[in-house]
Amino acid sequence: MTFDLKSAIRTIPDYPKPGIMFRDITTLLGDARAFRRAIDELVQPWSGGKIDKVAGMEARGFILGGAVAHQLSAGFVPIRKKGKLPHTKVSIAYSLEYGIDEMEMHDDAVEPGEKVILIDDLIATGGTATGAVGLLKKIGAEVVAACFVIDLPALGGAKKIEAMGVPVRTLISFDGH
Repeated sequence: MTFDLKSAIRTIPDYPKPGIMFRDITTLLGDARAFRRAIDELVQPWSGGKIDKVAGMEARGFILGGAVAHQLSAGFVPIRKKGKLPHTKVSIAYSLEYGIDEMEMHDDAVEPGEKVILIDDLIATGGTATGAVGLLKKIGAEVVAACFVIDLPALGGAKKIEAMGVPVRTLISFDGH
């Protein structure tokens, strides 16, 4: 029996602005069967392999990445917005649709050469994800893959990550924005 992950995701029209179809994964997270299925599918390609760390981007990437790290017996690395981490950190600026932001992680969160998977809920334009890949590579991580529950292929984010030499794995895709 198959289970359609798309049916577990709520779509909210015109949020945060007119013309945007917001893909809300809180309904997937709240559905035990859908959540389990998503985590199992994110873990599957690396089951039995050696992944040292799973990095998750604030905030939904923390939820998904923590569960994936647990299943893989890997450590978890939070990638946070600027100013949220207490210890020595490394940061990177990245482009947003309207401007630039920064993200950071502790400088000792990943050892050079460690195999890392990046996890988040959705890949759209790729600004945040390419910034996270750049940050991980900056401290010497081997970014094995970037994994997302949802891809919005029309926005081209997955192609930007692949252009950085990192394979992208997504579970489902939606047309449009």
